[in-house]
Amino acid sequence: MLEPRDGIPPVIADEAALAEVIAAFAAGTGPVAVDAERASGYRYGQRAYLVQLRREGAGTALIDPVACPDLSGLGEALSGTEWVLHAATQDLPCLREIGMVPTRLFDTELAGRLAGFPRVGLGAMVENVLGFVLEKGHSAVDWSTRPLPEPWLRYAALDVELLVDLRDALEKELDRQGKLEWARQEFDAIASAPPPEPRKEPWRRTSGMHKVRRRRQMAVVRELWLTRDRIAQRRDVSPGKVLSDAAIVEAALAMPADTRALAALNGFGQRVSRRQLEQWQAAVDRARALSESRLPQPGQPVTGPPPPRAWADKDPAAAARLQAAKAGVTGLAEQLNMPQENLITPDTVRRVCWEPPAVITPDSVAAALTSHGARPWQVELVTPVLTEALTTSASG
Repeated sequence: MLEPRDGIPPVIADEAALAEVIAAFAAGTGPVAVDAERASGYRYGQRAYLVQLRREGAGTALIDPVACPDLSGLGEALSGTEWVLHAATQDLPCLREIGMVPTRLFDTELAGRLAGFPRVGLGAMVENVLGFVLEKGHSAVDWSTRPLPEPWLRYAALDVELLVDLRDALEKELDRQGKLEWARQEFDAIASAPPPEPRKEPWRRTSGMHKVRRRRQMAVVRELWLTRDRIAQRRDVSPGKVLSDAAIVEAALAMPADTRALAALNGFGQRVSRRQLEQWQAAVDRARALSESRLPQPGQPVTGPPPPRAWADKDPAAAARLQAAKAGVTGLAEQLNMPQENLITPDTVRRVCWEPPAVITPDSVAAALTSHGARPWQVELVTPVLTEALTTSASG
């Protein structure tokens, strides 16, 4: 499919045109296909730079959320309507920022996982299920570019062109496999989930952080990361374009004494100006000057069980429970033809195995699974497997 059926619609970039789109989509029928394009790797944050919608009776709309930053009127007009998204959890945060929050949704990627498709990208799903090949060449472009080139807009319109058709076909397939109710519970859980909490100490996720062992070096990573983040936010560019993670880790390991030593490190030479070198060196110096009490602790505060590799030493009985549980869950997932992480999250299995109920019964295991957020369909399927694993590992 090379062209949208109705051609490429004009980009909506003013309030009058937006009001017309809202009226048209409110009057449309059936589910609404929704997608958003971000400028990951180019701009700071994960904001939307284009929103695409399609609905029976309304056609396709391409909306510029930079020119129209408040789409809450459109969100309200579509309240109660089922939204069809592909990989919904990726797009929902940036849609929420502009006032678009679904009350009901259908996630075609998740539906594909539950139905057992080996490849669940939108292009692969449309080809396997509907027999159309979508041109997917512009997914990683800089969507903050203005004006947006016509080939990009064609690609964006095609992304929602067949989404409702894909939804209908997947609904039939899930129903045929007896999995439709499971999918509905998953979609409801996504739609009703609160926004994720901001990460505590996000600097700890710097790529290559595992090489940094000393607390003083960790402080250098933290200071450089925070400095980079402020600059990236101010300039509205991706932090990686300001300074790479590899350069941050290199500076932390080397602890350069001055800008000359810093400039000799990978990532700080050549095109880095004297002023920039001074601000990075100032960050290193701040970390160097910190008192012991203000240095970061070696690990993040751990909530929940330790990493599984440590279980054999810390609690051999728990390690045996986990091994038996993993084998049972893997077997069941293969039987149901779905990824095991969609059958039950590995974290939930670990938590139940680390701190199992005092008395192992199907009811107590079901209650434990529910307390960790498992959906009713998951509890029903996984309880017998986990009950057996916890019982046999205890008697073994």
